[in-house]
Amino acid sequence: MNWSEVLGHVASLLSSVAFLPQVYYTWKTKSVKDLNLLMIVIVFLSTIIWMIYGIANQLLPVIICNTIICLLSLLLIIFKIRFTKKSKI
Repeated sequence: MNWSEVLGHVASLLSSVAFLPQVYYTWKTKSVKDLNLLMIVIVFLSTIIWMIYGIANQLLPVIICNTIICLLSLLLIIFKIRFTKKSKI
């Protein structure tokens, strides 16, 4: 593995980890009022496109990073829908 591949994996890790505090905080507090659903949906859709790009070009860091971010953004979408309904009841 050369230096650019290592750099790609480190960047992938950092990008993926960036979503963890928000997902954890939202899950723990069940507070979604400050989450913008449109932004999360855009992130979700963009990660799907990035995953397709990564697969087409066999770029493992792009595939890994965007798979993780896709799952985390999907969790935030689920939290936004579920916790918004609970707070209205």
